[in-house]
Amino acid sequence: MKKRYLTIAIVCAVLSSMTLTSCIGSFRLTNSVMKWNKRVGNKFLNELVFFAFWVLPVYEVTSLADLLVLNSIEFWSGRNPLTSSTKVIDTDHGRYNIVCDGKGYEVTHQESGQSYRLDFIEETQTWELNYKGEAYPLMTFIDEHTVKMCSPGGDMRLVDLTESGVMAYENDVRTQTFYSDCAL
Repeated sequence: MKKRYLTIAIVCAVLSSMTLTSCIGSFRLTNSVMKWNKRVGNKFLNELVFFAFWVLPVYEVTSLADLLVLNSIEFWSGRNPLTSSTKVIDTDHGRYNIVCDGKGYEVTHQESGQSYRLDFIEETQTWELNYKGEAYPLMTFIDEHTVKMCSPGGDMRLVDLTESGVMAYENDVRTQTFYSDCAL
């Protein structure tokens, strides 16, 4: 009888070591539920919902799903399945497929098949456009009040994140044509 329990314990330990890959992971599902909870209402209502979610084991279930399934998938594939999504958007210029893979966006024009990619480069805090193997910086975050944006002249320009700063940038963009070094 004791030998059977020892065998079961060893099997459980081996299975746990394969699924718990020592990757902390993003816990995206649990964090999504918590973010939603923070937007429910005032702090008292948020606390009541938080308490109810612990009593009804919502947080326990999402944490377990993250721990055993989603974080393991994220570790082995490099992508969290919850961040992946595909949207279809209709515009005046046609229909586009936008695929989010958790690291950036692949945008494809359905009729022509032409596509480009938008990626956020964490090290430089820059959104970058990748088209035909070339990378073009679009916007770099300087601080919470200022960004560098690609200007119509092709160079990077500081833009204040105020109403007047954004309006001035929009006026420049409307009145001039972008050079190919900056955007397409």
